[in-house]
Amino acid sequence: MRFILTCGGTAGHINPALAVAGRLRELLPDSEFLFLGAEGMMEMDLIPREGYEIRPLRITNISRGRSLSAIGHNLRTVKNVLDSEHEAIGIIQAFKPDVVIGTGGYVCYPVLMAASRLHIPSAVHESNAAPGLTTRLLTKHVDCIMVGFEQSVQHYSEAKCVLVTGTPVRGDFSRYTAASAKEELGIPSGMPLVVSVWGSLGSGHMNQILTEMLPLMDNQQDFRLIHSVGSRDYKEISRNIEDLGLAPSRCGADVREYIYDMPRVMAAADLILCRAGASTLAELTYLGKPVLIVPSPNVTDHHQEKNARVLEKAGGARVFLEGEFDAVSLLSEVKALLADRDRLNRMAEAMRSLSVPDATDRICDQILSLCGR
Repeated sequence: MRFILTCGGTAGHINPALAVAGRLRELLPDSEFLFLGAEGMMEMDLIPREGYEIRPLRITNISRGRSLSAIGHNLRTVKNVLDSEHEAIGIIQAFKPDVVIGTGGYVCYPVLMAASRLHIPSAVHESNAAPGLTTRLLTKHVDCIMVGFEQSVQHYSEAKCVLVTGTPVRGDFSRYTAASAKEELGIPSGMPLVVSVWGSLGSGHMNQILTEMLPLMDNQQDFRLIHSVGSRDYKEISRNIEDLGLAPSRCGADVREYIYDMPRVMAAADLILCRAGASTLAELTYLGKPVLIVPSPNVTDHHQEKNARVLEKAGGARVFLEGEFDAVSLLSEVKALLADRDRLNRMAEAMRSLSVPDATDRICDQILSLCGR
């Protein structure tokens, strides 16, 4: 069988696609896969790392500004969409997929519209509690919409098919126990690990908070910290830390540009500090990890805060908005949580209660049923 998958922009869109492709490859080893992504975006790096071919389409985002430059940008985006849809039609005709699957990002729109025009079965997975623009525009055109949250169904009254599947998690997340992951990372079994990760590009605000926290952590031995800066600010943050005269290791910290071994690092963690991207939250519920969430304020319709509040209501997360804390209060909250093992255990159980462990299989079942049509 042949599958085209499309995703783009952030790891939150890319990782679900990789999870689905990996499971389909296990089920149907002789199948062929082709990814379509946005030119210059991180999927062009991450997808080949997993052994898949990916082809670029020229895609730009939508500006919500009202200036002349924003209008000009959006006109170029419309042209890019039309050109990319035409290019996608040619790729689909040449590859002859049995089904086309999208997992989020602007690139999904031209690819899935091309599949619809060619009458190729198609599906889109929406991880967020509230649908993004791309999913809303595709509602009437794809054969099925799969969603991560039960609460999401209400948004798709005009869809041909809506299924609650949960959000897929890559198989690598089942490889580790907390003990084995800590051993591989060289962290003593009794030493708490805090993982701080703020999306694939990183967060300038949270990187600044981390930089201010390090002097407060000088020579501390209470916990280890792995912080992912993100590609955008890594050089600047590294210089800022160097200017402070602090070696991160002296503070019990490992400051990285990107966490490439995320399944191992998350498995080892006792507490996660992160944004509220749906893919990340699905991974944390799957692992049953207590989480302190700071939703991104820079997303449309506050969808990250909506995701975060679902976990908070269940008791698995603490939610803070940017501006509600500083380096001192964040460090105090982290230490208080780590000191209360019973509370961490309750949070972990609440997170597990929200997990859909077979989400990837549910999605693959639907994809294969579309192929059968």
